[in-house]
Amino acid sequence: MVQKAKILLVDDRPENLLALEAILSALDQTLVRASSGEEALKALLTDDFAVILLDVQMPGMDGFETAAHIKRRERTRDIPIIFLTAINHGPHHTFRGYAAGAVDYISKPFDPWVLRAKVSVFVELYMKNCQLREQAALLRLQLEGGGGKTAAGEAKEPASLLAELSARLAAVEEQAEALSKQLDDESADAAAVATAAHLERKLTGLRRALDALEPGAGSASSVSSQN
Repeated sequence: MVQKAKILLVDDRPENLLALEAILSALDQTLVRASSGEEALKALLTDDFAVILLDVQMPGMDGFETAAHIKRRERTRDIPIIFLTAINHGPHHTFRGYAAGAVDYISKPFDPWVLRAKVSVFVELYMKNCQLREQAALLRLQLEGGGGKTAAGEAKEPASLLAELSARLAAVEEQAEALSKQLDDESADAAAVATAAHLERKLTGLRRALDALEPGAGSASSVSSQN
């Protein structure tokens, strides 16, 4: 069973949170409410989120200050932040949002379809990263000699485990490639494209590490280096 991604919604107005939930419910992910910057930071202490929708204008700790705290924490600095604001003070105001670490900046009232599409991209990227971490964990077990087991509880042969890892990685590679093509076709945000490219680089590194474990890989590389 695939675990749902969590999306953090931060706004001091309950009616705005309700509207966001109505728009994003079609994504079928876990939506978490926070009515202040402090409440958002508390939620980020214990849970992992695919993306944060953060209102700029909030009493006390506003969106800019909240984003600054999020980006200072090692655990949360890489979580994409989409700023939502009811006002637009011009380029300087927008620049401040990007300087605070936002990947996007949307003025209200926004198009529900556009917002849902933007959020869905980051949810999908988050899912692919989770799959990549799982494959990396399996590969690490193999490298450490942990091996694997069959359904009957018997230890798998190294070649069998490598084949399984390769097949799982190939599935993630195929999905990542499809996502990258989708982003290109839709002229997506530069931040989303950059995140997808980073994911592909990580997949390439994992594939090289896996290929290096294949029988004969060492001798083949040795012959190649001599030529």
